Amino acid sequence: MANIRENYAEIKNLIEKSTRILISGHLSPDGDSLGSMIALSRLLNSAGYNAFAAADLNALGKLKILDGVNDIIPLRKLKRQKFDLFIAVDCGDISRLPPEIRPFAEKLPRICIDHHVTNDGSFGVASILDAEASSAGELVWRFAKWMEWKLDKISAEALWVAMVTDTGRFAYDATRPGTLRAAGDLLKYGVRTAYFNDVIYGTFSQKSIDLKRIAWRSLHIWKNRKVAEVTLTRDDFRSVRGTKADAEDIIEIPRSVARNEVALFFYQIPDRTKEVRCSIRTRGDLDATELAKKFGGGGHRKAAGCTIVGTMNVAKRKVRSAVKEMLKEASRR
Repeated sequence: MANIRENYAEIKNLIEKSTRILISGHLSPDGDSLGSMIALSRLLNSAGYNAFAAADLNALGKLKILDGVNDIIPLRKLKRQKFDLFIAVDCGDISRLPPEIRPFAEKLPRICIDHHVTNDGSFGVASILDAEASSAGELVWRFAKWMEWKLDKISAEALWVAMVTDTGRFAYDATRPGTLRAAGDLLKYGVRTAYFNDVIYGTFSQKSIDLKRIAWRSLHIWKNRKVAEVTLTRDDFRSVRGTKADAEDIIEIPRSVARNEVALFFYQIPDRTKEVRCSIRTRGDLDATELAKKFGGGGHRKAAGCTIVGTMNVAKRKVRSAVKEMLKEASRR
């Protein structure tokens, strides 16, 4: 069982003593990070507190469909603002926050709401941590229920997207009875389930289609089909004027290979010229976090990621070597 930390009373006390609360998540926010920060800021404001969510609005992609996006503060407008409490959702490490957020996270009392197995609990003054929870969104829902806050359609839809995207539409192992109870509660508020399913999973922009085409051409399968990988370079992104948000589900290409046990997606974001990111998915008994942690990354048992400073060739060589070692160790068990 994962260690569970739910310092609800301490978090409530910190919130009640604050006048301006800043909420943010990790770089390139996914559905869980964005949905959680939208819902939490809205719930706090409805309860009479002054809470503000901040994110890179250029990195949201399809997630811009969430109604609460219009209330998010762009990162560039944070410079002269003052806050007295910081809440991190779906993130337990300052290095994974946007650079504009880090000065606030370093100076202010911190609350952390996270479900990553690699979060050791040291990031927040008070925390809600549960590595077995489906999503940060589920943890926000739990806290909202404990606080007896009233959800509305906007906050419910934000939490629905948080849960749906991090559970693969409730298909991943992290989907527990409590997850479905939370989802069932959200449906009471008129969540547009078919609409979000269609936009997020059923339609794709031209940029996304073009990036998928490039990624398919890069598909490399090895180790008797156990390992598959795809690659997008910074030039690939530039060629279609795409961003990471246009490539959110590209990891599913190597993961879809029959008998695949380790799926890798190597990519370079154009404005981070010295870094290579690697998304990792695993099956069976293989732990994606074991691989990610070797390069300073983290995540979940079946889905993790890391950043490697260096060229694409250097990053691939290092990760491939680590994958071979992981498979070798697994064969000995």
